[in-house]
Amino acid sequence: MKSKIPDNVVFSEENGYNANVLAYPTSVGAPAIKLDNVVDWKNIGIRNVNKEFESKFNELKAEYEKLMQEYEWNEILYNAKYSFEPIIGETYHLYLAKDGSNFLSLIHPDFWNKEHIGSFKLNSNKKWIQIDSKQDTF
Repeated sequence: MKSKIPDNVVFSEENGYNANVLAYPTSVGAPAIKLDNVVDWKNIGIRNVNKEFESKFNELKAEYEKLMQEYEWNEILYNAKYSFEPIIGETYHLYLAKDGSNFLSLIHPDFWNKEHIGSFKLNSNKKWIQIDSKQDTF
């Protein structure tokens, strides 16, 4: 019959008394092992990450909408009627003709009684930049 070893003694057949090499406390007087409540930590982390993702998504969405608006204005301006070659950096004015088409002019809206849609400049990349407009969205 085997000799009985008390429950509070760390002993194994292959390692013997090895309490001094274990990574966890083994005596009755050792501090209790408490598991951290990581659920709260995870929930806070998830909330913070979701806010960051939502913020970045809203930034990208606003940037996309701005890009689409620029694209639409450029499409309108490149399809407008004009019989001159626009100069980079000059201001041009987009008007609505009586037949419903758009035309581009150098004449400022203060000096002409036509329906003014907006004023634009051509940048060095041949992209029309909106200066002002009576119609911000389509």
